[in-house]
This record gives sequence, C-alpha cells and structure tokens, in this order.
Amino acid sequence: MQSFCLFDTAIGSCALVWQGERIIAAQLPERDEGVARKRLARRFPEAGEAEPAAFVREAIADIVALLAGERRDLAHLPIDLGGTPEFNRRVYAVALAIPPGETLTYGEVAARIGEPGAARAVGVALGQNPIPIIVPCHRVLAAGGRTGGFSADGGVETKLRILTIEKARTSAEPSLFDSLPLEARRR
Repeated sequence: MQSFCLFDTAIGSCALVWQGERIIAAQLPERDEGVARKRLARRFPEAGEAEPAAFVREAIADIVALLAGERRDLAHLPIDLGGTPEFNRRVYAVALAIPPGETLTYGEVAARIGEPGAARAVGVALGQNPIPIIVPCHRVLAAGGRTGGFSADGGVETKLRILTIEKARTSAEPSLFDSLPLEARRR
C-alpha cells in the first residue's frame, strides 16, 4: 500500500510517498496545494493520504531543516529505487554522495560511474529522479557552473533557490567571491 503526505518547507509545500518502510518518491513544491495533489494523483493513483510513519517524520524533519538552511545530508534516509534502471541507480548513487553545499557537473558524474562522455545520459537520468531533494539532483550542474536543466515546478529557478539555501559552490577552485552563494531571482 502506497501512502503520501504533504508538508511545508521554506520553498513551499512538498510531498513524500512511501510504501512499507521505504520512501519511493518525493515531490518538490508546485504552484499550489491543488496542483500538487493532482500531480501526486497522476503519479501514484493508488496512494492514499496518511499520517507519516516515524521514518517519514524523520525524513520530513531533515528536508525541512535542509531547506531552512541547515546543513543536512539526506543520504541515510530509507529509499526504494527498485524499479529504476541500473544506469540511473548508478547516477543516483553518485548524486547521493554529493554533500550539501557541493556540486558536480554532469560530466563528472558520468566519469565517476565509469562512462565518460555520457553527460547527456546523466542529465536524462537526473530528470527522471523519482526522489528529488533526497537524491540531490539539484547538486549536478552543466559544465562551467551553468545550471543545466531541472524538471521540478519552477525549473531552473527552483534549482537555484535550493542551491542558494545550501550556499553551494559551482567550482572547487577558490575565487574572489567565495563567500557569495549562487543567487536565484527574488520573488
């Protein structure tokens, strides 16, 4: 049986979907709660809204803290990627290892999974990520510090908002502006 719950964060109302003792999906904020519920219903028609189990409450607390600016690593949360293609699982394993405030490029992820030259395929896999924020696809950028794409509502702006909250750097090389995080356009 699949269950879901919506919860508020600094960037809006998010959702988690779980089955058994594992999180199977996360949803970043939509324009409003009605849109979020419709998207959940399309993606998980069998899921019912429920009070979160203890492990889901822990995940919610960690996500809320991360999106409020606390340095939280979500890689310990119990997720299920069982129905995910093997290539995507390898990409997600690399993404899970990127700490908050750090980034990699699509090409660097491709190299780490032993497939240099597969940067575009890495981007496609990240676009299919069923558990964004927990599997931090927002921490993967295009070459040269460019943002690349982002499939959540709000697109690249949402990606930049999350990276700004995390005070992420786009390069390991020090610069004159090290203390300045990425900045999303103010709303």
